[in-house]
Amino acid sequence: MGNDILGYEKTERYNPERTEKLMEHYKAIIRLLGEDPEREGLLKTPLRMAKSMQFLTHGYNEDPMEILLSARFKEDYRQMVIVKDIELFSLCEHHLIPFIGKAHVAYIPNGYITGLSKIARVVEAYSRRLQVQERLTTQIKNAINDALHPLGVAVVIEARHLCMCMRGVQKQNSVTTTSDFIGAFERSETRAEFLQLIGKNLH
Repeated sequence: MGNDILGYEKTERYNPERTEKLMEHYKAIIRLLGEDPEREGLLKTPLRMAKSMQFLTHGYNEDPMEILLSARFKEDYRQMVIVKDIELFSLCEHHLIPFIGKAHVAYIPNGYITGLSKIARVVEAYSRRLQVQERLTTQIKNAINDALHPLGVAVVIEARHLCMCMRGVQKQNSVTTTSDFIGAFERSETRAEFLQLIGKNLH
């Protein structure tokens, strides 16, 4: 077969000019930390860091509204749609240290539904930015509400913040939970049904 590639191939693309500038800054940071960026083990680290940071913040290049509208379909379904346990990885904007967790998202359609994977992609688009968990929760809710005009939207996020585990108070097992509800989910019985279905008990 020679060099022919069979099947699926994943390609990552990085802006060359941005990568070069980031490399210069990371090289300077390594030197300021007291290390030698020219030694063998660190020689390619500035490039790796430049690419890594662009990947970790690629959500800035994605439009959550466009994601949802790309798979919006008319459907006469008015019961709860839940996508739970959506893994998320984000960077706390205060220290640029990761927070890691899961998002549980629900909406009640009002004439339109969207592809289930699009809900997860919206979580990804917003989480792959410099974030705080509170804003992330509300952004996901607002995007779904604005794109689909449903009867209601509910979002719950649970995450461990490494800025609390690795530095500062150094509490290893703390979990932060945030929630945001709109429309039908503001009614206690609807919200309770959602929380029961995702297996959570918010106080």
